[in-house]
Amino acid sequence: MLNSKYAGLLGLTLLSLGAATHSQAQRLGNSPYSRLGLGDTYSNTGGIRQSGMGGTGVAAPNGVQVNDLNPALLYYMNRTTWEVAVNGQYKTVQNNVQSQKTGSATLGYFALAVPLSTRWGAAIGLKPYSAVDFESVQMGTVENDPTTSVQSRYQGQGDLSEAYFAQGLRLAKGLSVGLTASYIFGSNDLTTSTQVGSTTANQVVSLDHIHYSDFKFRTGIHYRGKFSDKLNYNIGGVYGFQTKLNGERLLTQETQQANGSVLAGTVGDTLADETGYAVVPSLAQVGISIDNNRNWSFNVDASQQQWSKFQSFSERGGLIGVPLSNTLRMSAGGEFVPDPTSVDNYFKRVSYRAGVAVAQMPYRPGGQALYDRSVSWGFSLPVSASPLESSTVNLSFTYGQRGNTDVRTTSTSTERNIKEEYIRAQLGISLNNRWFIKRRIE
Repeated sequence: MLNSKYAGLLGLTLLSLGAATHSQAQRLGNSPYSRLGLGDTYSNTGGIRQSGMGGTGVAAPNGVQVNDLNPALLYYMNRTTWEVAVNGQYKTVQNNVQSQKTGSATLGYFALAVPLSTRWGAAIGLKPYSAVDFESVQMGTVENDPTTSVQSRYQGQGDLSEAYFAQGLRLAKGLSVGLTASYIFGSNDLTTSTQVGSTTANQVVSLDHIHYSDFKFRTGIHYRGKFSDKLNYNIGGVYGFQTKLNGERLLTQETQQANGSVLAGTVGDTLADETGYAVVPSLAQVGISIDNNRNWSFNVDASQQQWSKFQSFSERGGLIGVPLSNTLRMSAGGEFVPDPTSVDNYFKRVSYRAGVAVAQMPYRPGGQALYDRSVSWGFSLPVSASPLESSTVNLSFTYGQRGNTDVRTTSTSTERNIKEEYIRAQLGISLNNRWFIKRRIE
């Protein structure tokens, strides 16, 4: 029988699951690039520990914090661990003529990992998969009538979540493998409104509601060896298979007056009611790590995703019709604990992390590659520790820039790139306990 502590841990897990399931929008704070594809995808960059190291961790084992990036590393979990985090973000979105500041705060993720035996570990969790959050206005004129203005407003909200079950198994000394089975689910709502003439004219509004759901699988492998008695190396790899997410699409249209009221007879006119799918491309990740098996590690990761194969409802590049390109992400980071066993200096027991990352974006305006560059840092602050249980408060911060404010002029239009400058923060807690140990003295 599990005692009250274990029951409480399971209760926290169920509570987190319920709260996360009903937290439907992973708000980004007006991210124009989330209009493309499935939105801003999180590309399997791990939890709060990995975030503080620039998103590295494919080959970085840890015994007391969940690594959902590579399931093969679950073998190294030596305690039952419950982990939850919340996200916050503040950003500036700008082009070469104007800017906007925005912020958001959401529930991040939760995970529960359990060492089932000396060779086998497992985990369940829920985390964001992608998010859509944008609003933009475009001004133009009617073709062959430059005196009549046209205002087009584009809005999008929604998110996809990933519920997963992962297992890691040791096959031989130093060699472990893992498998993650995920269920992706969620909806995106894309709204387009067009107003011709004055701001008091009627506007035509179309709402594209798309619900996606299906299973996705990811495999992992990890090998740990020694350079010497005090220096270890790790090599890891993760492969997420290409997936077709089943989709249900309902496209409706209505005419609204300037005050937002709907004209009679135009409420919810159905333009499309269909089923289809979205092709989510494969994701390959590799990493190397070195550590001294005591208080420091250094990691380098690389990943590649074939976004050129993305399509939604038979439209290459998705419903927006903008073709996407393959992406490459490189990151490096590490962590350091001055003295994990110190009893007279608290800050020597704190885990300090830092990392850098650069990633290509799948959008190539005019064939030009855009990048997301960031620096990260973070901490794990011990709250309590005992032979059987411990807990830590975890923090991570990321400052980054993506895109640019370049201007491209063609014979028919002027196109302005968008730059996002952001700072993101995560606050989480990890609770650790040794389960399945019989007490000899009550």
